[in-house]
Amino acid sequence: MNEIHDSSLNAEPFSASRAVAAGIDFAELLVGKHGLFWNEYRPEDAACRIWHWRDGQTRCLTPTGFSVRSRVYEYGGGAFCLTDDGIVFVNEADQQLYRQSLAGETPEVMTSGECRYGDLQFSNGQVLAVEENRDRHRLVAIDVADGRRHLLAEGADFYAAPTLSPDSQRLAWIEWSRPDQPWTATRLMVAEHQNGGGFARPRCVAGEGIQESLQQPRFDGGGQLFCLTDRGGYWQPWVESAEGLSPLTGAAADHGPAPWQLGGCTWLPLGKGSYLASWTEGGFGKLALCGDDAEDFTGDYSRFRHLALDEQYIYCIAASPVSSSAVIAIDRDTRQVKVLAGGIAPLPAGQISVPQTLRYPSGTAEAHGFFYPAMTGNAKPPLVVFIHGGPTSACYPMLDPRIQYWAQRGFAVADLNYRGSSGYGRAYRQALHLSWGEFDVEDACAVVAHLTERGLIDGDKAFIRGGSAGGYTTLCALAFHQVFRAGASLYGVSDPVALGRATHKFEGDYLDWLIGDPLQDADRYAARTPLLHASNISVPVIFFQGELDAVVVPQQTRDMVKALQDNGILVDAHYYADERHGFRKAGNQAHALEQEWLFYRRVIELAS
Repeated sequence: MNEIHDSSLNAEPFSASRAVAAGIDFAELLVGKHGLFWNEYRPEDAACRIWHWRDGQTRCLTPTGFSVRSRVYEYGGGAFCLTDDGIVFVNEADQQLYRQSLAGETPEVMTSGECRYGDLQFSNGQVLAVEENRDRHRLVAIDVADGRRHLLAEGADFYAAPTLSPDSQRLAWIEWSRPDQPWTATRLMVAEHQNGGGFARPRCVAGEGIQESLQQPRFDGGGQLFCLTDRGGYWQPWVESAEGLSPLTGAAADHGPAPWQLGGCTWLPLGKGSYLASWTEGGFGKLALCGDDAEDFTGDYSRFRHLALDEQYIYCIAASPVSSSAVIAIDRDTRQVKVLAGGIAPLPAGQISVPQTLRYPSGTAEAHGFFYPAMTGNAKPPLVVFIHGGPTSACYPMLDPRIQYWAQRGFAVADLNYRGSSGYGRAYRQALHLSWGEFDVEDACAVVAHLTERGLIDGDKAFIRGGSAGGYTTLCALAFHQVFRAGASLYGVSDPVALGRATHKFEGDYLDWLIGDPLQDADRYAARTPLLHASNISVPVIFFQGELDAVVVPQQTRDMVKALQDNGILVDAHYYADERHGFRKAGNQAHALEQEWLFYRRVIELAS
């Protein structure tokens, strides 16, 4: 046995339960006259709760029995908004709107029925929202006082980001139609308020007849309209002009992530050409006030989300390579940082594996990601390759307790932003068009060769893991290449055709974009379906699946497990009766993490 294997069998330095417990996360940061508010997820009970901070005091507003989470488009977002005297939120259990003052009383229901709501915005006594009624979507306004509903817009397949100008005379939003996705082609719409009430027929400001992705429309204090668009190659701030949109001066970088969830806020216009923004350069986050008097507020952090500000502070959800997600306040004059919630490192700084930028050749292109060295001192440790989901998503150079779990056990980790990931511009993001199962897999295999050539890992002990779309890449890599010793699929796609038949409206055309039409391109699907090529897999595989998963249904995993077992492959499978697509309960997360490690350890033992 080699040194790495011996060290991985010794005392457990950082348990799976500790790793999961450290996974507290935050979302939807909002500031108003009553202070700062955010949505906080805690793994111990998988609930999301609203917290309130003011004058140095923090308190939880969400009572027991409620969880603040939207399921619009299945991925949700924008689950609460501030009102004149409190908040309105989406309750996870019934997806209805509830109003709550700051006095701490039991929330009161505002809506009823089968509709779901998300992307909440408050203005003039009304909550603007995206309304979902099965496969039909609209923009609506709902009176906070009595719950009366008013239709604002319908006719498009999808809506996002309803926002009113400060004088309430202009309503702007993002919409898109099938087969487009929000990161391929959307439209920026505006409707003018009419004297008799309601809004006039909307007009398209940008996105009509061209392929550009627009997101996060904003009005400044003077009523001027701005938006992020990737027309110039990156999601950058542009302003409404006589020509439609004109670019603002800024970094040639993505100023927003792929909009899988509603309610994102990674930039804010301030007027006179200045704005607060976060963006990524080489995968690392930046935060700055941009314009004539640019000021950098990045500090020690490497990712920034959900920006807000007042006269004294810049607020955001931030993370760094050595600290987990936190709600922070940055003094605009002194730049002093206050951590209001989170940000606790689960390990001493000297024991944390810090990410190094990966930029490596893959086929005729190059790919990106982050490398985390093993924390055992061995020169050539085994490697775990992390494949994020989406696939149009991204990983970030921030402290991830799961990665630290592996590093503490003597594994190096390569966390990949393979071709098709967001954060590197439109061309890189669009690279998986009709190429899913090829370029992503090529990048996953190429990183093993790259790190082996540099002497950073033992290339004969490389493992690959991924969830959802990342599970598909994992299974393809195992079926079509002889690079990895074993792999793990977490609610992963093994049959894209079956997925296409069962998936929800938001992703209803996604597979056509990623692979092709399932009828016209049947041969391409067959060539890239891991289930049909299970006989090619000659290494052990472990599976994790939620029984309530409506995206990747459990039968997909069972079919793949049976195919491998019939071929005599070492297989382990774990099913969780109370989980959906993506595990949320702490006990299940910890169990899956530990079982995956034990499985890899067993594989190494069998090969020794």
